[in-house]
Amino acid sequence: MNRKFIFFINPIAGTKNKERLINYINLKCVENKLIFEILFTDEKGEYYFLKDKICSENITDVIICGGDGTINHIARHLIGIDINIGIIPVSSGNGLAFAAGIKTDYKKSFDVILKVYSDWIDGFYVNNHFSCMLSGLGFDAFVANAFLRKKRRGLFTYILICLRYFFISKSYPFEISFDHQKLQTKAFFISIANSNQFGNYVKIAPKAKLNDGLLDIIIVTKKNKIMVALLLLKQVLFGNIQRGKDVLHKNKNLYYFQVPQLKLKNPMLAPIHIDGEPITTEEFVSIKIQSKAIRLLQPKPNV
Repeated sequence: MNRKFIFFINPIAGTKNKERLINYINLKCVENKLIFEILFTDEKGEYYFLKDKICSENITDVIICGGDGTINHIARHLIGIDINIGIIPVSSGNGLAFAAGIKTDYKKSFDVILKVYSDWIDGFYVNNHFSCMLSGLGFDAFVANAFLRKKRRGLFTYILICLRYFFISKSYPFEISFDHQKLQTKAFFISIANSNQFGNYVKIAPKAKLNDGLLDIIIVTKKNKIMVALLLLKQVLFGNIQRGKDVLHKNKNLYYFQVPQLKLKNPMLAPIHIDGEPITTEEFVSIKIQSKAIRLLQPKPNV
């Protein structure tokens, strides 16, 4: 069967002009005799037409040129559909792409697309909101909201926002229910991860896997913030945080466990983000894995 492509390009993702990327896509598709169409992303993230377009035009591959937010907007309309989804990562974070081993060099990421290896990966739901890689409550959601309001994006801007708000941000009370257990704590932030990182290779859940049917839950509690910063720096540099249910009794600064689902009570309405984009917060939050959500084009693993 001949492959037929739609390329979605987010013109404002990252910091680079997209003209060279568009020219390269045109060149490689003509060179490889691929049937293709290039579309620009919708600012409101509305892609309700996509399922019908895929069916009526026999589309085999949807390639997303953008970051995690763009991937989320498009992928949530393709959950469970037997179609290849590819990524050309051109944003400032690119957490899902990096977790899957996809490089930011668009020539290398295009080679991954041409090699046609794909596999199903999980996603998850935060109430009714689909997430393809990482969501959270508290500080990182606050940063995501501040970052979204900036006209100038990129890693440097993200770091500046984190540094600016780290020591003045507050913690929030939560009640977390999972596996017939309840945990009440004040947390600086809670991350729900299917991917192993925030993006830019900053690993928050180093042992997370995209297709293991489990969510990695990271809870950073209300402690001395210097200690929190050192703990997170150690985590980012060495990725050696302990994992397992017994971690609840071993480290009161940071909890890390894996579950397919959990529920949160969020009485002080800590902010929430989904794949780096803020949503309206809620007092009761239900989180559940969605196994085999999308079929992702990715580098073939070494066996």
